[in-house]
This record gives sequence, structure tokens and C-alpha cells, in this order.
Amino acid sequence: MPDKPSVAVLPFSNLSGDPEQDYFADGMVDGIITGLARIKWLLVIARNSTFTYKGRAVDVKQIGRELGVRYVLEGSVRRACGHVRVSGQMIDASTGAHVWAERYDRSSDDFFGLQDAIAMSGIGAIAPSLRRAEIERVKRRRSDNLDAYDLVLRAQLDVDSGMPERVRRALVLLERAIELDPAYAQGMPSLAVIMCYS
Repeated sequence: MPDKPSVAVLPFSNLSGDPEQDYFADGMVDGIITGLARIKWLLVIARNSTFTYKGRAVDVKQIGRELGVRYVLEGSVRRACGHVRVSGQMIDASTGAHVWAERYDRSSDDFFGLQDAIAMSGIGAIAPSLRRAEIERVKRRRSDNLDAYDLVLRAQLDVDSGMPERVRRALVLLERAIELDPAYAQGMPSLAVIMCYS
């Protein structure tokens, strides 16, 4: 797994009953991938890698292992009678638990405007959910090294503050914790960087 949060956006299912509408679902995914790729603290798997799963029913845990990602975003698109319904869900690939889910109902008069609006709304909702999931993931881990554990707890207060100067101070503490117990504190610096970019 990479040190920073990582996500694979799978091709969305076309529920319109018309295979000719696949382009719309694929375009929606392209917009989401492009938007997520702009988030500096997030590693986004390339479209060419994720589209190999198109039309296949594969367990998200398997996808997580195969692509080396912590999170998988999947969804569906239904387009009919001038309206579009897009559903999306972010899943923790290690546990299979939902991190975020949302449904969007819009008019399909403006194809590109609709595509951008849904992609941006999804991205706006996904980024904070990923940040919370990363915080919880790190908190679940414990160290046998009491000094490393103490440093991480002290750094956590600074990370939780959200204040850039305190987050930078937390990085110093976390680097010391990594020296004492590399496996335990490894994800914390990327978490602090996430907070800096929030």
C-alpha cells in the first residue's frame, strides 16, 4: 500500500437499459478521476487500470489488493426521460465498509454541465470522508513501543487542531515516532499533510 491515501474509481454501471448510454457513465467516471487527481494528498489510480474491471463483478477487497489501493469508488448511472440519477459509494478496500455514499438526481438538459456538477459534488463529499477514514485507520493501530505511542498521541492533538503551524509541529513528533516504531506511525505524516492541504 502507498504511504498516502489511495483510491481506484471503477467504471460506473449503466442502468439505463441502453448500451448506447455507456459513454455517459464512462464520461462521469473520467470527470471524477480528473477531479480527484487534483487533490495533492490523494493517489488516484489511472483510468486504464480501473477500466479493466468494466462489466466484471469483482470483490472490492480483491480490487484493493490487485491495484494496491485503500479505497474503491463505485457507482451507477441511470438516464431516462430527461433526468439522470447517479449513485456513488466509497468503500474501504481493507474492510469492505462504506466510507461514503450519495445519490444525485438532476435534469440532463446540459450534459457537460451536469457531468461537472455531479463530479464536483461527489469530490467535495468524498475528500472529507477520506480524511475521516484515514484518521480512524491510524487511530485503530497501536504500538508496543510506549514512547512511539506517546509521540503519536501528542502529535494527534496538533493534527486534530487543523492549524497549519500545529500540524507542522506534529510532523516533527511523528518523524521521531517513526524512528522508534516504523510500522506503527508510518501513516501519520501523510495524515498531517492531508490536514495541511485541507
